Amino acid sequence: MEFKVGDILIGDIIDFTHEGDGVLKSENFTIFVPRALIGDKMQVKIEEIKKNFAIGSIIKIIEPSKDRVINDFNIQNFGGGVPLIEYEYSKQLLWKREKVENDLKKIGGLHNVIVKDTLGMNNPYRYRNHVQIPVGIKDGKVVLGFYEKSTYDIVDMEGSILQPTIGDKIIKIIRQWIDKFKIEPYNKRTNKGVLRHIGLRFNKDNKVMVILVTATDNLPKKQELISMLTAEIEEVISIYHNINKLQSSPTYGRKYIKIYGEDSLVDSIGDFKFNISPNSFFQVNRTQAEVLYNKAIEYLDLNKDDIVFDLYCGIGTISLYIADKAKKVYGVEIVKEAIEDAKENALLNNINNVDFIVGKAEEVFPKLLKKGIRGNKVVVDPPRKGCEKEVLEAIVDLNPERIVYVSCNSATMARDVKYLVEQGYKVEEVQPVDMFPHTANCEVVCKLERK
Repeated sequence: MEFKVGDILIGDIIDFTHEGDGVLKSENFTIFVPRALIGDKMQVKIEEIKKNFAIGSIIKIIEPSKDRVINDFNIQNFGGGVPLIEYEYSKQLLWKREKVENDLKKIGGLHNVIVKDTLGMNNPYRYRNHVQIPVGIKDGKVVLGFYEKSTYDIVDMEGSILQPTIGDKIIKIIRQWIDKFKIEPYNKRTNKGVLRHIGLRFNKDNKVMVILVTATDNLPKKQELISMLTAEIEEVISIYHNINKLQSSPTYGRKYIKIYGEDSLVDSIGDFKFNISPNSFFQVNRTQAEVLYNKAIEYLDLNKDDIVFDLYCGIGTISLYIADKAKKVYGVEIVKEAIEDAKENALLNNINNVDFIVGKAEEVFPKLLKKGIRGNKVVVDPPRKGCEKEVLEAIVDLNPERIVYVSCNSATMARDVKYLVEQGYKVEEVQPVDMFPHTANCEVVCKLERK
């Protein structure tokens, strides 16, 4: 049977995609259905036909999944950011574990790996310490909220269950400022207007850094905004103006201008403090970041004679976490600002046995080895695309006794681990960690040992 746009069919949702859409099969053809959950029986309309699949929309839920939950908060303003918000949380954790296991089998060819139960949160809400909220206009009205999935349509919101409650108050005040002083929202389609995004960064003590992103050099009525925010919310300790004239997708431009308060926030994970500047990378879920890093330490099994390479080290969180348990740590990161933050964070925590080096891991790491700098353990935490081939080859050349692979993408991790296994390593154990509840994303820690 050949399907076409507009066709209506009935079927059961059997899985999620890596983005969290429901998967429906009909006549050996696959339809991806946003907002559908495993176990739902649905009437679906085909909206778009691709080469190997279609995209559908829900007409009617004929029989809801037994794992659907009714939340006591409004989910209509969430946009496409939390596709599993109506799926029982324990089932989310189970699905994430199964996804990791399936990736290891299908991509890595690894069939007898111990994949532990996903480590989840006791309260999987209001966990984000950094949110970026688009600003736009719809039907002549200013809207603040997240994008609907795969579009630039902003779903207007009063607040978000994913951020601290103080964030909801700040959004309300900024909306009042926009309305009162007729601040022009940016129009992504015409590339005209002023205010593009609102960035909010929160530390453990609920202190807040506010970032206003404009497409113009000028932020109008900024003193009025400062007065309105600081008069009502004493936790606002820093306000930045960011200029982003790019028509591409990055939220923040390169230029930050402090217009109020402190240069940075000081946050903490475990016993370690970190300076967070407006452009710092920092795990958005500090509670689960601590779980993740503790697992990495456990898998490294460190002692005072160990020399460790921490590749893709970011602002040095893992490097600093492991430094007091090792003899020496070398952190490598391509982002210059992140390395500057890492060095500051080492000073902040009185740590002096870590060398932070800026550059591409695939260039810096092999050069260090050629200089005779060696180590016996390696931890990698690459971006979603995984490790470059040169990094994996250099790890094999180093021949460390243990490798800990931290990943936000179990598919590319499985690919890289397959290579390491072929080169003489064995996967001892894999631990999924739910860093992003109600999304399809999951962090993974993989422990490999030399055979």
